[in-house]
Amino acid sequence: MKSFTYTITDPVGIHARPAGLLVKAAKAFAGTEITVSKGDKTAKSTQLMKLMSLGVKGGDQVVVAAEGPAEEEAIAAMEQFFRDNL
Repeated sequence: MKSFTYTITDPVGIHARPAGLLVKAAKAFAGTEITVSKGDKTAKSTQLMKLMSLGVKGGDQVVVAAEGPAEEEAIAAMEQFFRDNL
């Protein structure tokens, strides 16, 4: 399992547009489970409504983890995604 911690810079946080883009990006790594956690809540990155229900706002810290056969590529792609979009 690979993971990284990220502080959200987008003042609105994880809302509909970036959540939708995140789901699309995560689906490219079929067979590798990617999760986003805030505090004690965790959501799979392919579940749009659960991602938005985490209530992630600007300044919050999240932990993104990947586990599976493509975890190295998935975690690198997710780090880049978060830097570019959140």
